[in-house]
Amino acid sequence: MSVRSEKVGSLIKEELGVLFQRNFSMAEFGFLTVTEVLMSPDLKIAKVYVSIFGDTERKNKSIAKLQAQKSSIRSMLGHAVRLRYTPEIIFYLDETLDRAMKLENIFQKIHEKEEIKETKNNSADA
Repeated sequence: MSVRSEKVGSLIKEELGVLFQRNFSMAEFGFLTVTEVLMSPDLKIAKVYVSIFGDTERKNKSIAKLQAQKSSIRSMLGHAVRLRYTPEIIFYLDETLDRAMKLENIFQKIHEKEEIKETKNNSADA
């Protein structure tokens, strides 16, 4: 990825975050965070990864609403960011945080089982 596409992606990420904060209600979309924006080499397509707090149904509804309002979001972005060409936006659900939480729960269960085994071994030795 070129430096230019990284800079444009970072700018779009920041502007989308502000745009979502100002124009989209938490009640309707949930807690929405733009986690990453990847630009195509020609800067005409922006892959926007969003993290949405809530259950699977809430996430799917929010992504569907974002997809439905994609043209108005692109228009607002075009007014906020001065580029020769306002990129087409493609939204993706970023589930990295969900995966990390699942792994953390697994590690916690393993740790608890090891503590139980140690406690049993220590009480058997006494």
